[in-house]
Amino acid sequence: MTLNLIGLGLNEKGLSIESLEACKNSDLVYLENYTVDFPYSLKDLEDIIGKKIISLDREKVEGMSFLEEAKKKKVSLLIYGSPLAATTHDVIIMECKKKKIPFRIFHSASVFTAIANSGLQLYKFGKTASMPKWKASYKPTSFISILKDNQKISAHGLLLVDIGMEIADAISQLKESCEKENFKLEKIILCESLGTNKENVSYSNLDNLPKKANKPYCFIIPGKLDHVEEEFLKSMSGIS
Repeated sequence: MTLNLIGLGLNEKGLSIESLEACKNSDLVYLENYTVDFPYSLKDLEDIIGKKIISLDREKVEGMSFLEEAKKKKVSLLIYGSPLAATTHDVIIMECKKKKIPFRIFHSASVFTAIANSGLQLYKFGKTASMPKWKASYKPTSFISILKDNQKISAHGLLLVDIGMEIADAISQLKESCEKENFKLEKIILCESLGTNKENVSYSNLDNLPKKANKPYCFIIPGKLDHVEEEFLKSMSGIS
């Protein structure tokens, strides 16, 4: 009878009261499990909601079979962060409209706003890039072009990291990609587990970043810094 797209926010207590009520009133509760390394367990979430949660991989979410259930039942799809941060979920909404399935969207905190904890101003960010995990025969570096575009307009650039990548591998891939694409990367910001009690923000060059990081984590490539941003970053890196 309805589909709820519910943002979980950034920690296990990120559900709003309204979202929690929607979950409790749902016949089926699904969790999209493939876009992020969750900073908490499925059981933690089930304990908070008080319901069994069915975990869905990319194939099942993009297949949208749960929409057939939403024609007869109250269905909720839980999404880490905010529900409309990924294009997949826009497609789900369009399918709901085509099939005349009522839907509701429950927004929440997201990495796209939490990166302000770095001290950088959100309106100065450019396009977001994603770095996929390399395989033996698949080593794309095209995401560097997005970072270059941001640098051309002095914008900050958010670089998301593929699920499952350890920080050492991510740093290695980024260094190799920069060399291959002739992109000069001086300082970088590492954001770990934003919005949780394990949050940490580091500002350094690639070689001096932490060799272990709390997941989920992402990088920010700073553009032109104003005085306040520069002072904030200096305070994080111990520069006087």
